[in-house]
Amino acid sequence: MSRFKLVAAALVALTATPAVAQTKVSIGFSGWTGFAPLVLAKEAGIFAKNGLDVTLKKIPQASRHLAMAAGDIQCAATTVETWIVWNAAGIASTQIFQMDKSYGADGMAVRGNIASIKDLKGKQVAASAPGTAPYFTLAWFLKKNGLSVKDVTVVNMEPGPAAQAFIAGQNDVAMTYEPYLSAVRDKPEAGKIIATTLDYPMIMDTFGCTPKFLAENEAAAKALAKSYFEAVALIKSDQAKAYDIMGADVKQTGEQFGNSAKYLRWQDKDANKAFFAGDFKSFSKEAADLLLEIGVIKQIPDLTRLADTRFLD
Repeated sequence: MSRFKLVAAALVALTATPAVAQTKVSIGFSGWTGFAPLVLAKEAGIFAKNGLDVTLKKIPQASRHLAMAAGDIQCAATTVETWIVWNAAGIASTQIFQMDKSYGADGMAVRGNIASIKDLKGKQVAASAPGTAPYFTLAWFLKKNGLSVKDVTVVNMEPGPAAQAFIAGQNDVAMTYEPYLSAVRDKPEAGKIIATTLDYPMIMDTFGCTPKFLAENEAAAKALAKSYFEAVALIKSDQAKAYDIMGADVKQTGEQFGNSAKYLRWQDKDANKAFFAGDFKSFSKEAADLLLEIGVIKQIPDLTRLADTRFLD
C-alpha cells in the first residue's frame, strides 16, 4: 500500500470517530488547477478528519459571489483582486489564506500574425465577464502595454470555451488558464501564447468566507486553513497519487494534471505569512486602482478589511 493510501486510510478512520464534530460548509470554486488541493482535501478525508463536512460546488467566477450572497456557499476560492470587486459590490467577504501563485498558468493566446500585445488594438478577444480573473488579466496586460479594454472588442466566454473556440479558429485572442491553456499549447497551428503570468506576475489565489461564517465558526475557519496546508503537504509526500485524484476532477490523467500544475506554486503556511505581510497589500492597492479605472468597481472598498490572517496559526 502506498504512503498516500496509508495516510488516506488513517484519515478516513479518524473521521469515523463520533467525537469529531462536523461543521457543514459549502465552498464555491472552479476547475482551475490551483484550486485542486480542495478536491484532494475532500477525497483524502482531510476535511472530515479536521471536523468539516465540506461540499464543493463548481460555480463560474462571474456568479460565485452571488451564490455567497444568497447563502448557497459560505466560502470560496478566487483571485485576490476579485475579493475587491465583491466587496465593492456590497458582498462582504474576507480572505483567510493564500492558495497559489500563477507562474505561467494564466495567459493570452493570439493568432500567429499578432506580434505583440500592442498589436491587439481593434482585435476581438474572448474573455470572461468583467469582475473575473481572465478579464482582469486582459486589462492588466493591456495597461502594461499602453492600451485598455476599450481598445479591443471583448466577447464574454469562460476559460474552457474560450480556449476551445480559439483552437477552432474563433476570435483573434483568448484569455484562459490551466488546464485549458495547455490545450492551446498542444495546438501551435491555432496560434501562440504571447504572454503569461511569467511575463506579468499578477494572478494570486486566496480562500475566503463571509464575515458571518467566520464570526460564528472560528474553529472551522482554522480547520479549513489547516486542511489546505495538509493537502499541500500530501501532494509533496505522494505526488503521483495526488495528481491522479486532482486530475480526475477535471477529466485529466495524473500526468496531464502534472503538466498543468508545473505552471503554478501552491503556498504553504510560511509562504502565506510572508505574502500577507508584504505583496498582498501592494498588489491589492494597484489592482483596486486598475479596477476603478476600467469601471469594474465604482469605488474602492476598505482594503484593510479584506483579509484576516489569524486563522493561519
